[in-house]
Amino acid sequence: MASLSVPFLSQASAHLSTSTSLRLKTRISATPASTPTPTTVAPPSTASVDASRVEPRVEERDGYWVLKEKFREGINPQEKVKIEKDPMKLFIEDGINELAGMSFEEIDKPKHTKDDIDVRLKWLGLFHRRKHQYGRFMMRLKLPNGVTSSAQTRYLASVIRQYGEEGCADVTTRQNWQIRGVVLPDVPEILKGLSEVGLTSLQSGMDNVRNPVGNPIAGIDPHEIVDTRPYTNLLSQFITANSRGNTAFTNLPRKWNVCVIGSHDLYEHPHINDLAYMPATKNGRFGFNLLVGGFFSPKRCAEAIPLDAWVPADDVLPVCQAVLEAYRDLGYRGNRQKTRMMWLIDELGIEVFRAEVVKRMPQQELERGSSEDLVQKQWERRDYLGVHPQKQEGFSFVGLHIPVGRVQADDMDELARLADEYGSGELRLTVEQNIIIPNVENSRLEALLKEPLLDRFSPEPPILMKGLVACTGNQFCGQAIIETKARAMKVTEEVGRLVSVSQPVRMHWTGCPNSCGQVQVADIGFMGCMTRDENGKICEGADVFLGGKIGSDSHLGDIYKKGVPCKNLVPLVAEILVNNFGGVRREREEEADD
Repeated sequence: MASLSVPFLSQASAHLSTSTSLRLKTRISATPASTPTPTTVAPPSTASVDASRVEPRVEERDGYWVLKEKFREGINPQEKVKIEKDPMKLFIEDGINELAGMSFEEIDKPKHTKDDIDVRLKWLGLFHRRKHQYGRFMMRLKLPNGVTSSAQTRYLASVIRQYGEEGCADVTTRQNWQIRGVVLPDVPEILKGLSEVGLTSLQSGMDNVRNPVGNPIAGIDPHEIVDTRPYTNLLSQFITANSRGNTAFTNLPRKWNVCVIGSHDLYEHPHINDLAYMPATKNGRFGFNLLVGGFFSPKRCAEAIPLDAWVPADDVLPVCQAVLEAYRDLGYRGNRQKTRMMWLIDELGIEVFRAEVVKRMPQQELERGSSEDLVQKQWERRDYLGVHPQKQEGFSFVGLHIPVGRVQADDMDELARLADEYGSGELRLTVEQNIIIPNVENSRLEALLKEPLLDRFSPEPPILMKGLVACTGNQFCGQAIIETKARAMKVTEEVGRLVSVSQPVRMHWTGCPNSCGQVQVADIGFMGCMTRDENGKICEGADVFLGGKIGSDSHLGDIYKKGVPCKNLVPLVAEILVNNFGGVRREREEEADD
């Protein structure tokens, strides 16, 4: 167990035994081993579908998974690109080196190389910003559980610094880094540098498993149920074959999100993940109940539902593999708006889908869900911003507010310095686009809080800024309809001058219906659109959402008002705060003071 448990396991993770750890580690690079016969086996499903519908649609050929010819009618353009050349060949067969040596003029002429830079490179975490930064790429990393080191942060800072004004970095809503301004000739060297500091960008875009999310204060949380870091790390290592590339999971019908819940606060947002591990015991054994199918898309948003399955801690990887294989083998590959896993679950029915997962388990067995949930239903979600005591006596963690998640190279260097000087050389990224410095000795807190960087990245931001989240917006993203980050800040500042509130109100902005900003989970959400103003003139606007909840009472919000011109948002938000969140208009507050 030593190598796995020493850096990650906390006292709260005694559930993950030595034998469990060794088995999990073995499974990273091999087919999951057989597991002991469970005490309760799922009965055969009474539901049924035509046998032809559960015939796998893909098959392995020369190490890659390929869509069978008989299932290629009506497939979407992205599937055709994958059939023409497997994107992973750019990494596994060193195609990226050849591509990096070509001029953009050469690349853009033939369709196959144009598809390389616009589609296939996303399998390497590289997104060409053709519309707004032609010739430059955003690079998305894999950062399981949002845990990163000062050395990794400095390396990323060194990458973006060379691109001047074109280079910056964002904390994402999946506890991850995205860096901007990258040019293709630099990519091979950047990939090498990432590997040297223990990072990878592999399999972080398109039809792959995205960054595994966990409790941002795992291992230091006095109230945690289980330390999520061993699980999220193992999932990431397994899915990418230790950053070598795992082609078993690179031809999914669409992207796929996974999280492991470690606290009562549900910081990980399980209801919007394709697979969520919910801690639960069963007959004295620790493990996880499973939720499946949560997702956002332009045409539909769905909350995850119970699979009616429980797995012991040993089987976190085997059940992940089984769910992924069921989705890979059976998922629809036509209209991209109907290819997320929940559409497959709806088509087959949850029992048939479950049966397909069972078929792919090592011994074709999967226990029914447990009634012994460990997540407390009535739990007030804690604020991690500010100074908070750790479970380790004499130490605290400090949550810093990063306005809409945007940082520059100098900011990253300073964050790395603070992590080294005051903490343990570690930083934690959160799904709300903020950063936590853990393991700060209490005797050093006063000095840390006086650091100049904390004037901008404050532990105690204005109350309306606390819950502000924004996607990239059309500054860089070609799919975004409106600018989001600067506008989110401006609207929030202006609203704050009009209305005071006594509790944080989570406001999320997304530039388009893809909802990378997760507006449906916000108290108030803004989804970019084009609309018309009072004179009938086309202008940038937003559909406004209301009522999203996170935590034990989580549910998605609904449309409150469609097509609001951006210039009219401030008075509308002020009105919403007064009517729905106990806000008080500042002029009335001043009158009361008189």
